[in-house]
Amino acid sequence: MSGSTLTANSSIADWLADPAGNAILTEMLAQNGQTPDVFKPVRRLAIKRLVPLSRGMFTQEMLDDLVRRAASGEVPAGAPAPIDTDAPPAASVPAVEPWTERIDAGRFAGKTVIVTGAGSGIGRATASRIAREGGHVIAVDVSAPRLEEFAGEHADAAVTTIVADITDDAGVDAIIAAAGNTVDGLANIAGIMDDMTPVGELTDAVWNRVMAINVTGTMKLMRAVIPGMVARGSGAIVNTASEAALRGSAAGAAYTASKHAVVGLTKSSAFMYGPSGLRVNAVAPGATITNIEASFASPLGAERVQSAMVLIPGAVEAEALAASITFLLSDDGVNVNGVVLASDGGWSAA
Repeated sequence: MSGSTLTANSSIADWLADPAGNAILTEMLAQNGQTPDVFKPVRRLAIKRLVPLSRGMFTQEMLDDLVRRAASGEVPAGAPAPIDTDAPPAASVPAVEPWTERIDAGRFAGKTVIVTGAGSGIGRATASRIAREGGHVIAVDVSAPRLEEFAGEHADAAVTTIVADITDDAGVDAIIAAAGNTVDGLANIAGIMDDMTPVGELTDAVWNRVMAINVTGTMKLMRAVIPGMVARGSGAIVNTASEAALRGSAAGAAYTASKHAVVGLTKSSAFMYGPSGLRVNAVAPGATITNIEASFASPLGAERVQSAMVLIPGAVEAEALAASITFLLSDDGVNVNGVVLASDGGWSAA
């Protein structure tokens, strides 16, 4: 069989549209119990971008081997039949050029910022950017190994790691103690997804856990830092909402309600404390490449939510969300208060 023209710069969509590329990827994914459907949110990315995004799960050596096999037309013997995808069979899908983060050195110099969920995903990207822009980051997560890895990557920066549960008063006290007398910013990013169940099938366990982390934890840290901010007459808080805070079709009842509640906390606090010099805003992320995975415990929930996903723009790296969050946290957001910033690639406009 003659080889294909696929390269590391080809989009994932083009790999899936190519017979050899589709077979090779299908075989690779099947080894981990997955199908090419997992690529739908990132199908416009060049396949080489999976190397940094996967954090070691997909290596440069694996990519090189895929390209070699595709070039030789090597279709795996006994490979599962390629699964039909929504990739155009004829027209090539150009790969999206990677966005380049531009660091503003010194933007957070002299500032102490608490970032929850700092061990992975959006929280990690936000904590990293603040640290690289000169801030003292209080990096909070429930995972000690993830925090140790993060701190190791920023050995020359001002990073204090705290393993804490934001729903626990003792954990919140430990976070505030680590931050010291002055907290200039708070990025409430820690959160969990629900299991996509509609309210008629919702369990108390899912409701209580989602609300505890997404709402109560957010409230507790806001409550803890605001008195000091009011006393100093300045401070910035950014809460993480979601597309589920803007619509009813992005998640299950628990997650949707929790993110609507986050917006309520944000707007109420912006109104109450704006005259005291505080700015309280929220970011509503769209599809983002993180370690938070959606699960479907309800056939109805799966059917309804998945039917609404056809309009979602491609997923972006967590660093793109960090850019929005750090803008609002920084003095660049000086005139922005009580806003829910949709950082979603235009999803909310659909």
